[in-house]
Amino acid sequence: MMNDDLINDERIREGFVNKDWPEVKISDSWQIFKIMAEFVKGFETMARIGPCVSIFGSARVKPGTKYYEVAVEIARQLTLNGYGIISGGGPGIMEAANKGAHSTGGKSVGLNIDLPHEQFHNPYIDKDKLMTYDYFFVRKVMFVKYSQGFVVLPGGFGTMDELFEALTLIQTGKVARFPIVLVGKEYWGGLLDWIRRELEEGGYVSAEDHNLFRLVDTAEEAVEHIVRFYNKYVIKPNF
Repeated sequence: MMNDDLINDERIREGFVNKDWPEVKISDSWQIFKIMAEFVKGFETMARIGPCVSIFGSARVKPGTKYYEVAVEIARQLTLNGYGIISGGGPGIMEAANKGAHSTGGKSVGLNIDLPHEQFHNPYIDKDKLMTYDYFFVRKVMFVKYSQGFVVLPGGFGTMDELFEALTLIQTGKVARFPIVLVGKEYWGGLLDWIRRELEEGGYVSAEDHNLFRLVDTAEEAVEHIVRFYNKYVIKPNF
């Protein structure tokens, strides 16, 4: 059954508007400049940050809980190894990531998104390192373009979106291979079993695609994988 709120959503009605109307064409075209502005500001800010690791996860995770504290420790250890931290800028796992970087005086950035609920920026980001986006796709470009690795903790649809976009871009060769670490064997185990059973056995992905990510349980394992990945190429972060 369709929700009445959905039926009455003005954004649904817009899909049936006659696109030949001049005022509609003008409104759509002007959005291009807003999109361009978000890209320009993002590129100019992020290009000065240096090598970073993006940390993803739920906005609903509370301080003191298991994965919140694991995210704090991952960010803390990564900054001690010379990496900056990129988060979504909001509460939960995102806050934990910025908090961990803040505790060592390390660099961290928050790429916030303007949402009607849940998302507000956390207090562990310097004002000049906080950017707020209207467009998810612009924000995701910043995550991928300026990250040397992804650490993905338990989360919802947004976390899954970020994870599978990164996997798709690496799998298709659109971006260079970088380490992706999934934290939480208990949380991710069912999804990975489904990927093996349905995607790999069904021939929708290759068995080798399973090597695009690493599953770990601890902060130490997550950081070790990223550090070892780049040490193999004799690449050291240099701020």
